Amino acid sequence: MPKQRQALGQYGERIAERRLAEAGMTVLARNWRCGTDGEIDIVALDGEALVVCEVKTRRAGGWEHPMAGVPPAKADRLRRLAEAWVLRHGGPPPGGVRIDVVGVVLPERGAPVVEHVRGAA
Repeated sequence: MPKQRQALGQYGERIAERRLAEAGMTVLARNWRCGTDGEIDIVALDGEALVVCEVKTRRAGGWEHPMAGVPPAKADRLRRLAEAWVLRHGGPPPGGVRIDVVGVVLPERGAPVVEHVRGAA
């Protein structure tokens, strides 16, 4: 991945992490890798629910809204990664597991626009 794109993604993840914390969630991990299956951008607790969060960051005026960056194949991969996290960390929490998506749009000027969709996948 080009460094500029990687930096954009990391910046968006920091913004998303702050937004989740402001919403009362506890962030457990960032960029959790599971072998060759991929990575979870953010793992958090929302009360008793485990939240696997995919973060998509785009510059304003781009060809695709961030939420369009999670097609069915990506959602399936996130479900497999969530299952791997649960298996490696002692089983499912009492509140179950949820997959959220946070879209971050960076305008040329002004504050980022953040959209958090709970239970997106």
